[in-house]
Amino acid sequence: MRLGGQVFLEDKNPDSWSHALKQAGFRATTCPINGDDDMAELDGYLKAAEKNDILISEVGAWSNPISRDDASRKNAIAYCIKRLELAERIAANCCVNIAGSRGEQWDGPDADNFSDETFELIVETSREIIDAVKPERTVFALEMMPWVFPDSADTYLALIKAIDRKGFGVHFDPVNIVSSPRVYYRNGEMIKDFIAKLAPYIRNCHAKDILLRGHLTVHMDEVIPGLGALDYRTFLTELNKLHPDVTLIIEHLSTNEEYKQASDYIRKTASELNISL
Repeated sequence: MRLGGQVFLEDKNPDSWSHALKQAGFRATTCPINGDDDMAELDGYLKAAEKNDILISEVGAWSNPISRDDASRKNAIAYCIKRLELAERIAANCCVNIAGSRGEQWDGPDADNFSDETFELIVETSREIIDAVKPERTVFALEMMPWVFPDSADTYLALIKAIDRKGFGVHFDPVNIVSSPRVYYRNGEMIKDFIAKLAPYIRNCHAKDILLRGHLTVHMDEVIPGLGALDYRTFLTELNKLHPDVTLIIEHLSTNEEYKQASDYIRKTASELNISL
């Protein structure tokens, strides 16, 4: 697999960006352009990435294509199509979004998020996005969330079957579905189950960690890898069985130092398992 992350630069350009990623030991990262006012820079980044064996593996399409608001929904679908087109152009492992939400918070809970109607809306929306691009070199994927589909291996499999498109793939972030103490303490079993069921479809993964606090009611915090209870030995062992270009992207950190702390922990764990990153 390829370990990836972000780098923070005062003067970002293709050369400084690729050099910083290489110095950090990252062989994968997210798309370095926003795709709006900086498309002219894309070729420079692609050349720098190829020269330094860096895979631009993820193009984010963060938006709410199942919004109750029609204008917001249409805008989100158009944005997802645009981002999937970019992912296809650069042959990213995936273009990823969450399914969205029927509530006011685009990435938040709502009473209708687990309804049959919402499931069908996610299927319809994903098909519309994929059919508009017909990707051959990338896939559209949905990052799992604890309060909307897909929220488990089985619901992800159900979506794959229902969407029925080669251009639909899997993004795996195990932390996002550790939503109970039972799963928290048995997250290695959850990881094994997920990868056993979805291995052929997995293109990209996120690396973070989770910590259960002793406050009522159940409360868990996202933390830097190594400071929580995610079973990284199982996570890395199972990912190592997949295609060697499947990517594991560290996310949600604020400084280069935090990314180094996270990557050092993941590398140490991988080294103990004789796994190459």
